[in-house]
Amino acid sequence: MTDLKNTFEKAVAESKQLPSKPDNETLLSLYSLYKQATAGDIDTQNTPAMFDFVAKAKYDAWLKLQGMAADVAMQLYINLVASLKGG
Repeated sequence: MTDLKNTFEKAVAESKQLPSKPDNETLLSLYSLYKQATAGDIDTQNTPAMFDFVAKAKYDAWLKLQGMAADVAMQLYINLVASLKGG
């Protein structure tokens, strides 16, 4: 898994240097895949405030990935960054 982790870390660095800013939906995908890969399942006990729309969107995106293995989330993140780079 070390090769995957190294490739993931490289993709994380590359995601910060994309030629153009992704749309909000793609940013949520990047966020949720990153969180699932690095932190695992979301803590459903700490829900965001009702009117904190950004936090709620992030929470919902991450919640959809509940149960996904970290290595799967890493690979999906890598694939998404590669597609954003045009590769």
